[in-house]
Amino acid sequence: MNDLLLIDDDPEIGELLTSYLQGEGFVLDSVYRGEVGIKAAEKKSYELILLDVMLPDMSGFNVLSALRTNSNVPVVMLTGRGEEIDRVVGLEMGADDYIAKPFPLRELLARIRAVLRRYEGGHAEGPSIKMHMKKNIEFGNVVINRNTRVLQVDNEPVHLTSTEYDLIEQLAINMGAVVERNALMEGALGRGVEFDDYVLNVHMSNLRKKLGEQVSIKTIRGRGYLLAASGRASVS
Repeated sequence: MNDLLLIDDDPEIGELLTSYLQGEGFVLDSVYRGEVGIKAAEKKSYELILLDVMLPDMSGFNVLSALRTNSNVPVVMLTGRGEEIDRVVGLEMGADDYIAKPFPLRELLARIRAVLRRYEGGHAEGPSIKMHMKKNIEFGNVVINRNTRVLQVDNEPVHLTSTEYDLIEQLAINMGAVVERNALMEGALGRGVEFDDYVLNVHMSNLRKKLGEQVSIKTIRGRGYLLAASGRASVS
């Protein structure tokens, strides 16, 4: 079963989600204060964290910032309905996705499964892993290790969230070719074409900031994105 952590000051939401998610194969631990949530995440390895923006002792954004200092655990932010600025800030700070309150339980479940599916897809373990080793992608001063899901620039690792890594990997696999927005939405974000692609825009902006001039991610208006880089690309 997947272990999840909920950081939300509403005990009723904790009880509701604990009961619902247990029936879907998840174990949910609930805490009601940000500082407690940070310590809980340090003590136990969770597969995903549900994080409310509004907490009694500190902002959910501060909790997210603390989590991201040493962990790329997937984080889904719980925001207020219509609070677009919360979604912008959360995604820019490294959240993988967001969902606005009040939310249908089935939609939250779909978001959780989509994020976990992407994240776990790159962290296979066990004796059979040698049969599925993926080749590194190298271009310019950039190396993408597809087995450890680590991107390095000039031999220095760049801290990426699981979602950001999925995006750059998909673009790198298709180096020099346009990757349609719908393909990125479905393959890297786990969202269907019916979703607003706003999340994709923010994640792509984050990638550009982190990778700087070493990597050129071009927007192809009306279609999608193209990864271009100086030097010759290779797979090793």
